Amino acid sequence: MTSSARTGLVVGKFWPPHRGHQLLLETAAAQVAELLVLVYARPDSETMPAPVRAQWLRELYRGDKLADGPRIGRTPLRIFALTAEADGVPPDAADYTTQREFVRQWLARQGLVVDVIFSSEDYGPGFAAHLGVAHVAVDNARQLVPVSGTLVRNNPMKYARHLHPLVAAQLGVVPPTEVPRVVFLGAESSGKSTLCAALAEACATVWVPEYGRTLHEQKNGNLDYDDLLYIARRHAELEDEAAAQAHGVLFCDTNAATTALYSYYYFHRCDPALQAMAAVCGQRYAHTFVCAPTVPFEQDGWRGPEALRSFQHGMILMQLDYFNIPYTLVEGTVAERVAQVQSHLTFIN
Repeated sequence: MTSSARTGLVVGKFWPPHRGHQLLLETAAAQVAELLVLVYARPDSETMPAPVRAQWLRELYRGDKLADGPRIGRTPLRIFALTAEADGVPPDAADYTTQREFVRQWLARQGLVVDVIFSSEDYGPGFAAHLGVAHVAVDNARQLVPVSGTLVRNNPMKYARHLHPLVAAQLGVVPPTEVPRVVFLGAESSGKSTLCAALAEACATVWVPEYGRTLHEQKNGNLDYDDLLYIARRHAELEDEAAAQAHGVLFCDTNAATTALYSYYYFHRCDPALQAMAAVCGQRYAHTFVCAPTVPFEQDGWRGPEALRSFQHGMILMQLDYFNIPYTLVEGTVAERVAQVQSHLTFIN
């Protein structure tokens, strides 16, 4: 049977989703045409129940086109959150036969047929045999990603490096980074991008453009509510990718807290997962700089009216005070701003 004809299955608690889970899902997706993912536990988490964890997985694997649904590469993911009330999930302590039969019957009720099970647990082969399908083991020894959900639950800070930034934020922690990250905030047309580019050149390092601007242009200004969390997630991923090329410091244009502000501005609400990402910005960056809106306003066709700059500036400062995030205001010409920032880099490093 070719991979293009196969449907795969992954079953787990994903409590919380970690890099080991992502390795499992991505390995599985590379070998099948469609991947089914069942998320459940009993007893379940009160603060992050299966429907919430399933939604985190969907968000981790959504792309620019929300209508396409979550996917890894070209492989679509169908992610199901199962509960004791709606699906009769058996207790975690139930024997293997009970657990395996539950999944078999649940799949039958949904009219779903799978060809192969992927797992990182010793029970995988017996589970697959019960369903009469093939089995593929993925890093059972946890050599590639030495982590488990239990380890993360017991000590989120210690194992934060094995968590995606979106998931880590939900636990109130930030994955460690090899180089300090410096973030620049400011109203529209306040010179953030220009300053970041100038600093990256002056410091022989790299910088991360504002991903929200990129998606805003790609969608011709027609952002959806769900796009705001996606913007924060992608921006965090781009920071992580850029950190591998950075030398001494990484400059970042905007953060999740500002993205949360725009969520409220455009849609009068904010996804709880985005709120969590905003709340850890004080931990994520070594220092925060705010660009004063005193440079000449440039209307490039994507920005709001100039009159909004003062309001946006005030809201950013209010949010920083609310989260108790120290910041430095930079003013003047580009050269003057570069000098102001560079004077702070010694204590950042």
